Amino acid sequence: MTGMVEMEKKTEREKMLSGELYLASEPELIEMHAQALDLLYAFNHSQPRDIVGQQRIIRALFGQIGQKFAIAPPFYCDYGCHIFAGENLYMNADCTILDCAEVHIGNNVLMATKVQIYAAYHPTNPAERLTGKELAAPVRIGDNAWIGGGAIICPGVSVGTNVTIGAGSVVTQDIPDNTVAVGNPCRVIRAA
Repeated sequence: MTGMVEMEKKTEREKMLSGELYLASEPELIEMHAQALDLLYAFNHSQPRDIVGQQRIIRALFGQIGQKFAIAPPFYCDYGCHIFAGENLYMNADCTILDCAEVHIGNNVLMATKVQIYAAYHPTNPAERLTGKELAAPVRIGDNAWIGGGAIICPGVSVGTNVTIGAGSVVTQDIPDNTVAVGNPCRVIRAA
């Protein structure tokens, strides 16, 4: 060695979770996604009354989830292990979480049908995009939030505590605590 300390090369997963450009086609990420797809298939094809079985699958899928929760199938995500949810989460049918970065969901959060949470995105520069590399930014949703049907939460956004997001809203920027926000782009319209 020449006296220089060799820096360890980051894995594609480490790059993904730190907000750097990464390749999702790397074997570790492909395998993680395949494992999530297996669990999602089992969950989405489970018997409607098999709540215990559904909860067992979600516990295996998520990085963390509280003791009390209800998620209605179908549900979709990229990896699942980057989703961290508190107590009393309720997600209605057909919700999606693209968890290429960590997604933190607080306690007592309600999500109506077709809510979409995107921690994943692509470069806006066409030359970078053509390399196949992707980006991700964490999403946070505070305690006691209610996310209306069809709302989209974009990468890097934080939704505060005691917030209501109106149906169909596209949340492109942080929403402060104790507010009601609606629209595309989503804007605060009043205090909660």
